[in-house]
Amino acid sequence: MTSVNSYNDIVLRAKTLVFFLLLGPILASASVLKIKVDAPIHPVTSEYIVKSLEKADRDGADLVILTLDTPGGLDTSMREIIEKIVNARTPVAAFVGPSGARSASAGFFIALACDIFAMAPGTNTGAAHPVGISLPGQSMDETMENKVTNDAAAYIRTLAEKRGRNVRMAEDAVRKSLSYTEKEALDGGLIDLIASTEEEIIARFDGKTIKRFDGAERTLALLGKPVVALPMTFRQKFLLTIANPNLAYILLMIGLLGLYFEFSHPGAILPGVLGGISLLLAVFAFQILPMNYVGLGLVLLAVILFILEVKVQSFGMLAAGGIAAMIIGSLMLIKAPIAELRPSLRFILPVAIGVSLIVLFLLTLVFRAHARRSFSGREGMIGERGTARTDLAPSGKVFVHGELWTAEAEEIVRAGGKVKVIEVLEGLKIKVVKA
Repeated sequence: MTSVNSYNDIVLRAKTLVFFLLLGPILASASVLKIKVDAPIHPVTSEYIVKSLEKADRDGADLVILTLDTPGGLDTSMREIIEKIVNARTPVAAFVGPSGARSASAGFFIALACDIFAMAPGTNTGAAHPVGISLPGQSMDETMENKVTNDAAAYIRTLAEKRGRNVRMAEDAVRKSLSYTEKEALDGGLIDLIASTEEEIIARFDGKTIKRFDGAERTLALLGKPVVALPMTFRQKFLLTIANPNLAYILLMIGLLGLYFEFSHPGAILPGVLGGISLLLAVFAFQILPMNYVGLGLVLLAVILFILEVKVQSFGMLAAGGIAAMIIGSLMLIKAPIAELRPSLRFILPVAIGVSLIVLFLLTLVFRAHARRSFSGREGMIGERGTARTDLAPSGKVFVHGELWTAEAEEIVRAGGKVKVIEVLEGLKIKVVKA
């Protein structure tokens, strides 16, 4: 009997050891994940945040700290992020930091939707009035502006109510474009605390019970848990780089110049390869940025006007129209709601004018080359002048282009007379007329 009990005890201990060996890594994986967004809110940053929250849910993380320093961004990307935050199993803490950072517009909505909202000293948040997409110098229709504003106000009211935050201050940030310092936000009940670092947030909320978006309560156990930074993947960093509107614009210009040079000078290869790669990267960037196809059409129209300027004597009017179309099209090219997602005017003007002048210069060279008379082969003889060495009645000898040729003339030309070549005949003969 004793031996049986000993055997069962050994088996139990072995099972316990196997249990901890298998589940130990899983249990130890519970941690605090840190992700950081210091860029506008668009599809790349949305993918980064959403994928990070999915990983946190899979790994059973205790908390995700989302550090924000953003001017705002696109409404669609913002809503994707908020939808993931409010439905995530892992609590999310928004941290506007470090000092000097901001979380404006779409960033304010995202931070307000998180389970915990903290700000570093010397930061600000708010200024969430929706900005319509329109043509330069124009604004949205009043009715449409009211519809967009009311929709955004209703959305932020429901987020603030569900999170127990100051609804009036949240709505004023939308309707009146108000922005708040960290102290104003804390005093008004818009945020949960002022913290200098993410570690301070962990220390302050360890053991605290928070209310999730669905009303369920959860007690956080954070101290002693590993804090793991989750950076962007190489692919996300690359997409974030080319999503820079200034870089996307210059890639488009390089692509157009490279392909034009390749088509006008076949066989150059390198300009065509670089132009093709640049154009594809620009198209890829425009899939991330909200592109205006009217702006792209104006850029292409500018290229057509430059071509017509060389072929048609417009005394510079077509060229001026091309430069204007290039600049206006460049300004309209990306229809983003914030300046950080649009090419800078100080960048567009010199690039657009420079590209316009380069295209005009290249086109002038091409058409001059096409119009220039050939100086070699059969075509090179046409128009050459020489002297008759014998009478041409109608055949004889002429000295042209440093050589003695057999020539025919439609009228009699006496020896010593000046002649001009009008045609090259078969059998090394030329046809001439009196010069």
